[in-house]
Amino acid sequence: MQNRPTAAELLESLAELLEETLLPALPADLQHRARVGANLARILGREAELGAAAAAREKELLEAVPAGDEAALWHALTAVVRADLAIAKPGYADWEGE
Repeated sequence: MQNRPTAAELLESLAELLEETLLPALPADLQHRARVGANLARILGREAELGAAAAAREKELLEAVPAGDEAALWHALTAVVRADLAIAKPGYADWEGE
């Protein structure tokens, strides 16, 4: 059993502190840095929650691709990128274009 708060919960608290408490009190020239810091904390939180499973799934998908099967490789790579996007930029993985 994990101790609470989890790393992801601590990082979300840090992001909220940066965005909700510090950002409004900072001068305009430093506000962007606070937003970037909050975003980085959230990315790290998602990485802590989703990263191990995404890495294991990536290995599984790529190992299952038959040699020379470009369609299977495309499917596997698309799934890998969607998992990476779920960590780095949630919502972007829903795109259905080419």
